[in-house]
Amino acid sequence: MFTNWLRNNRVAAALLTIIRVYLGYEFLSAGWEKLSASTPFDASGFLKYSMSNPVLSPTKAVEYPWFNSFINAFALPHIALFNVLVPWGEFLIGIGLILGVLTTTAAFFAMMLNFMYMFCGTVSSNPLDLLLGIFIVVAGYNAGKIGGDFFLIPWLHSQTHKWFHREVALPTAPKSAHSH
Repeated sequence: MFTNWLRNNRVAAALLTIIRVYLGYEFLSAGWEKLSASTPFDASGFLKYSMSNPVLSPTKAVEYPWFNSFINAFALPHIALFNVLVPWGEFLIGIGLILGVLTTTAAFFAMMLNFMYMFCGTVSSNPLDLLLGIFIVVAGYNAGKIGGDFFLIPWLHSQTHKWFHREVALPTAPKSAHSH
């Protein structure tokens, strides 16, 4: 019932607009801060700290060994890629959420970034941002209905409908003289 309300109600669309603009501003400003800093953004210090101080379980065991392996084996060796993806990702997520363009996609990637930060042990505003992102993703199209998705999503559907719903003409067998 609540999901139906989130996905179809006009009041929900208005409330979701406020939520997504707030969340978008948070991401846009975080990305812009990194992009416009006097020194280039470098995630290596954050990732190295996360490796030396991993999230521990109550028994003092590493809570997310698979994530620490990902950081050590992939993220740190490819830090130049992450130094581009993180600030631009935050910035573009913010634009998408504020303008209501590809809203569910932007909210999904916002959630992924928040999960990554929390796996590294950062709490900050990440749990709240994650919760707000969940509401936006569950609401789907209604979250961006008061925004660019109102125009973009129907156009995308019309374009992709052409790709995935083509009628195929089947060859017909020639009629022989003996057929009735």
